[in-house]
Parts: sequence; structure tokens; C-alpha cells
Amino acid sequence: MDRHNVIPQHIAIIMDGNGRWAKQRGKDRSEGHFAGMMALKQTVMAAAQKGVKWLTVYAFSTENWGRPQAEVDALMELVCKGVEMNTPDLAAQGVRVQVIGDRSRFSDIVNASLNRIESQTAMGEIMTLVLALNYSSRSELTMAVQQIARRVAAGELQADAISEQTISQSLYTAAMPDPDLIIRTSGEYRLSNFLMWQASYAEFYFTDTLWPDFGEEELGKAIEAYNTRDRRYGLVK
Repeated sequence: MDRHNVIPQHIAIIMDGNGRWAKQRGKDRSEGHFAGMMALKQTVMAAAQKGVKWLTVYAFSTENWGRPQAEVDALMELVCKGVEMNTPDLAAQGVRVQVIGDRSRFSDIVNASLNRIESQTAMGEIMTLVLALNYSSRSELTMAVQQIARRVAAGELQADAISEQTISQSLYTAAMPDPDLIIRTSGEYRLSNFLMWQASYAEFYFTDTLWPDFGEEELGKAIEAYNTRDRRYGLVK
């Protein structure tokens, strides 16, 4: 395969800049989040058409609970309504939706909506859209360690038998390949507690573009940049 035409199997995106986008235009932050949902729809469809198999987006972190409650409520309602409204289109395009993260803090209404979205798109085989909601990499790793510790205490697993694979299989992302490319928008240069274990060998692409202005063209630029990278995984060619 031509190295300059490789499509990453798994792209993960830290969607950042909704608030700044709104502020620059004198709009309420909720309008920035709405514009961000429109950008997500365009990016999902573009990724599926390009042949990406997994697209994981950081939609809501555990740290986001520290925002004003009105904004949190509006954001969660928007994510659920936005994705559910587009569920028929996603299903028609063969896009399956999965949710990772701690759902225990979500309302019954939000959880019911997420369950409907997952079940109605379950047959999708073209691409999987993973929504990281109330997700934190540190919390995920803590949960994995607790799960493994319980197995050891129950005599189901020997401590010396714990491997990297044991940990990987105990994460929310157990059934997923690690990301090949991680994109962050809005000019920030950090992971912000996102897929820290899984990102060990990922390529990173940072852009000053605010998330609501991201779409097919910007995704193409990120993939072009990915194709200039020499991925050796610590080895020598």
C-alpha cells in the first residue's frame, strides 16, 4: 500500500473551542456547543466516507462537571438530542455508536437516550463512532486496577500473570484498537486526561482551528499530516 494514502484505522479527537468560537461571535456558549454538534456530524460522515473504522470523540470529561450546572445540562441534552436526531442517518450510513465512560451520574432520561442510540445503530459495520461521555483516563485506569485486584483477591488471577494485555482488556476500550491518530483543535497541546494508556504510540495532530470550524477539509489535512509520519513503534527499520 502507498504510504502516502494510508487512512488511520482509528482516529480520536479532542473537540475543543466551542466556548471561544461563541465568544468571538458574541454568542452564548450553548450556541458554540450547537455549532460543535454540526461540526461533529460533518466530521463523522467524512470519516466514514474516507474509510476510517473507528472515530472516538471526547464529548464530555469528568472535569466538565465543574462547569456551571446550566451549561452541563444544556451540553448533555444537546449531545443526546443531536446524536439521536441523526441516528437514522448514522444507521443508514452503517455507523455504529458506542458510549464509553461512567454513566452513573447521568439522569435516567440521558441513559435511556444513549441506550436507544446504541441499540438502533448496533448493526453498523462501516465505522464505529465512540462517544467518550463522563470519561477520564485516570478514572478508567483506576477502575481497571480495582477490577484486576478483585480478580487476584478471588484467586482468579495470579499477580505475576498481570500483563499489559490484562490491563488493556480491563479498560472501556477493550474491544477497540488503539488510536493511530489523535487530533486536538483550538491550539491547545495536551491530552487532558484522554486515552492516556491507549495513546502510547499514537500520532498527534494539533490545529488552531476551533472545533465548530472543523469538518471534512480539516480532517483531510490531519490525515495528510499523518501520512508524513514514520511510525516505527520504537523499532528501527
